[in-house]
Amino acid sequence: MTNLTAQQALAPLRQQIDNIDSQLVALLAERAKVTAQVGKIKQQFALPVYVPEREQALLSARREQAQVLGVSADLTEDVLRRIMRESYQTQESGFVCCREGGGKVVVVGGAGALGARFVSLFQRSGYEVAVLEPQDWPQAEALCANAALVLMAVPITLTERLINQLPVLPAGCVLADITSIKQLPISAMLAKHSGPVVGLHPMFGPDITNLVKQVVVVCHGRDENRYQWLLKQLNVWGAELAVKQAAEHDSAMQLIQAMRHFSSLVYGVHLADENADLDELLQLSSPIYRLELAMVGRLFAQNAELYADIMLSSCEVTTLLERYQQRFTALLQLLKAKDKAGLMAQFGKGQQFFGDLAGQFLQESKQLLQKAADSRS
Repeated sequence: MTNLTAQQALAPLRQQIDNIDSQLVALLAERAKVTAQVGKIKQQFALPVYVPEREQALLSARREQAQVLGVSADLTEDVLRRIMRESYQTQESGFVCCREGGGKVVVVGGAGALGARFVSLFQRSGYEVAVLEPQDWPQAEALCANAALVLMAVPITLTERLINQLPVLPAGCVLADITSIKQLPISAMLAKHSGPVVGLHPMFGPDITNLVKQVVVVCHGRDENRYQWLLKQLNVWGAELAVKQAAEHDSAMQLIQAMRHFSSLVYGVHLADENADLDELLQLSSPIYRLELAMVGRLFAQNAELYADIMLSSCEVTTLLERYQQRFTALLQLLKAKDKAGLMAQFGKGQQFFGDLAGQFLQESKQLLQKAADSRS
């Protein structure tokens, strides 16, 4: 069969595929119109953008349908998850205001990257929003007058000082912060303000497109019932709230943030000092190494001062990293001694610790690795 004959045989099939794909695009446009209407109704009744039970029920039903029709259930779920991620954005044209009568929100540091995200969210929810930046402190008292919420969105190193610099706030005003540490800011806010106080930690950066499925840690301070409107507002925006004690939060963040950032920093600096050829590493890398390299490289696209502050946020981080260094050295000694049994014993310790989650993470990572392979150019 000649190449021309093959092309002639493929042509009508390719035309069918083009027609089907065109129908898919039209269906996507039709679906987007419906989800936009869903978003309006959700906002009308102050319902959250993201409802996990509804999403899971939809995915389960379509997986069953796919199996009946002889289509890959995993493929169906992948496609639907991507469609749903897009649909959450179509539901975000505007948000309901969860505080009766609205009110003024003052964002201290609202011109910063993350602060600006919250400024936009509050504005789109119908609040009157004021931004307090360094040049505005002479007018701080006027800006904070009649405020329903004062939100501290400033660097870690400035948080306590600027909390203490605030004017006297209205008795019912909620004082909150979005710093990545919680014990010290909450203590400072409780000492400064006699009204409701809450510590928040958004577990995301300013580059997110929306808050759907994003975690916000909540550390209660004082008068929890008086800031329920704020927590509901976060839910309406799509965030998932995780309530923690401030001490528990700070301890977990040493492992989740400070240690991981430091490890990535060391690895990135090591690659630089080794004069590694990044293009070659990417060319030869498997999807999993490409992802690991991407996560390290992502660090160096961020604000250096911010990440230095996170790593320096607690003296306990140093002792944690010293213990990590000791374990690194111990395993290195096993490697030097070519102690295969010793290395396998350490591997076994990790297997026992992760337990069933290891299998779950294996499945989750397969999906990530497939996406990484798909995006490779």
